[in-house]
Amino acid sequence: MRARFPRCRQGQHDVSGLAERQHINGALFGLKKLPPTFPPYANLFRVGPSVSYVLDVFGGTRRAIEESEALAEAQDYTLDAAYLTLTGNAVTEAFAIASSRAQIAAVESIIADDETNLRLVNNEVRAGVATQLDVETAASQLAADRTLLPPLRQQVDVARHALAVLDGKAPADWAPPDFDLDTFVLPTDLPVSLPSDLVRGRPDILASEAELHAASAAVGVATAQLYPSFTLTGSLSQQAISVETLFHGASNIWALGGGITAPIFHGGALEAQRRRSEDEFNAALATYEQTVLQSFGQVADVLQALDHDAELLAAEESAVTAAQSSLDLTRRAYSIGNVGVLQVVDAERQVQQARLGLVRARSQRYLDTAQLFLAMGGGWWNWRERTADADAKPAH
Repeated sequence: MRARFPRCRQGQHDVSGLAERQHINGALFGLKKLPPTFPPYANLFRVGPSVSYVLDVFGGTRRAIEESEALAEAQDYTLDAAYLTLTGNAVTEAFAIASSRAQIAAVESIIADDETNLRLVNNEVRAGVATQLDVETAASQLAADRTLLPPLRQQVDVARHALAVLDGKAPADWAPPDFDLDTFVLPTDLPVSLPSDLVRGRPDILASEAELHAASAAVGVATAQLYPSFTLTGSLSQQAISVETLFHGASNIWALGGGITAPIFHGGALEAQRRRSEDEFNAALATYEQTVLQSFGQVADVLQALDHDAELLAAEESAVTAAQSSLDLTRRAYSIGNVGVLQVVDAERQVQQARLGLVRARSQRYLDTAQLFLAMGGGWWNWRERTADADAKPAH
């Protein structure tokens, strides 16, 4: 819940002081000429409080306060949305580092198998068993697999630089940890909630809702301007011609008054302002509905992606199992002389390729899980409290 501003009383309380020198005109007192004993010039001193109060009969002031509060809430939720985006980007870059490093390890294993294969083919050529075509084929495969490494290393560097920037540091001044894909753990229960929970969970939805609230209040403000406004004023002062007699009882003066201001003719400006407020409310309503629908669509997409990730992960695990079984059979066949060493190396390479696919499938599943948390707006609501608690802890 957001803390609202304290409700302002619809009035003003002031205190004023005055010191002046006046020329006195006898006509003010109904005299053509002042008596000789009455000085033509006099000093005047006045001090005292004054009060004015606006009768908010048509709710214009209340709706204006309501509009300001709603706009403040919208800014708060916009800040929360920015924090959610920041943390989501940081998690994404961490996954990118871990995924690329795991793929680099798998590709390096494949390249090692390719190099072994090339050495064995050369040995076969010297033994007269293989041909130069076999050598070129093995060398070509090694060269093709080596081209996989530079893009993966570039992905690691880009992700590290992006994570440093997200942490507020220059890439040359700070390097993130070498994240390992095996250290990440998927949550046991994914935060799949009802649509009503989703509406109350995403900061962008809440920000759009607050903006809609502000637009509704603006309509009330514009409507109230079409009607009269009433003001009550009062003052109690001490007034005298010398400072010595300023605070005597005889120096008390008071005044009470009331005022009304009613629009008579504004050339249609007030009606136009209300129509503009109504149009802005309708636009804010459409934006709110669009934000909610897009949020539902994002959640649906990510949930569907997680289902496909589970299918792909199961298929990749089956591929690894099948490739490993094929390798085991090939090794047994090689031990009794039924196949050559090249078949064994090729089976090993198939295992490494299957493991590379498994790494990619696991990485995508981690990423889509993080995207689900972001789509649900998870984890943003108490980040300010957590940050405040962390700042309050003494440094060790």
